[in-house]
Amino acid sequence: MDENEWLARRFEEHRPHLRAVAYRMLGSLAEADDAVQESWLRLSRADTDDVRNLGGFLTTIVARVCLNMLRSRTSRREEPLDVHVPDPIVSPSTGLDPEQQVLLADSVGLALLVVLQTLAPAERLAFVLHDMFGMAFDEIAPIVDRSPTAARQLASRARRRVRGTAPEPETDPIRQREVVDAFLAASHAGDFEALVAVLAPDVVLRADSGAAAAGVGASAVIHGAENVANQALSFARFAHFGRPALVNGAAGLVTVAEGRPRAVLGFTVRDGRIVEINILADPERVSQIDLTVLDD
Repeated sequence: MDENEWLARRFEEHRPHLRAVAYRMLGSLAEADDAVQESWLRLSRADTDDVRNLGGFLTTIVARVCLNMLRSRTSRREEPLDVHVPDPIVSPSTGLDPEQQVLLADSVGLALLVVLQTLAPAERLAFVLHDMFGMAFDEIAPIVDRSPTAARQLASRARRRVRGTAPEPETDPIRQREVVDAFLAASHAGDFEALVAVLAPDVVLRADSGAAAAGVGASAVIHGAENVANQALSFARFAHFGRPALVNGAAGLVTVAEGRPRAVLGFTVRDGRIVEINILADPERVSQIDLTVLDD
């Protein structure tokens, strides 16, 4: 085995971890794969003779790649101006496969990813690397061109935003499913009072229908139990085509009509009520999600 083949094999061993880092950084599965591929290209051109910790070295590379991608989004104004739901990871309601378990370790729900995309690129990197992957600030500092103290402050600011905005989810999958099923039953029945009862007073519904919103509903952010209940009633006909699934490891739903997936719905449940609903109904993006895992 020559050196390049050995390096390629070692890289493949670290690929799941690198993809998990990139997904948290970018909120996009396709971009995460691009970042991992770019990391391999950089590794293949690098002098690794003095590298003692290949995993740490690769994490630093993929973090730099992701940081550049985030900064490029900002400078070119590529972030959506209205509503953007990060790429969901869809699994059978029976559970995650091993690769998805790596991607979704530490309960990386859609609600958390939504908050992460509001952070400045350096804040997001510091928070992801330190709080989610345990990287020391001495290692993070050179990536963001800051001192370790400044890197710590970046993570601290991000942590306050996350704790103040991202709801802490219910961790019991059975309880999650019970609450989501109650929501769907009330939607089917057109029972406004039952819908309001299963929604938290400050519930948020975020719908991302992409550039072409016809047929599913325009992109929007809706606040409050009564407003969300009204919206749920207007979408009730789509719920009849719903198939239970896990969306980022939590109880969710995929609507399928005429053999084609139409939308992915992720729910965040806390204290027996739904506190957040994230809907991806962008036809282009939904078509790119691997939903074969839901096939019987």
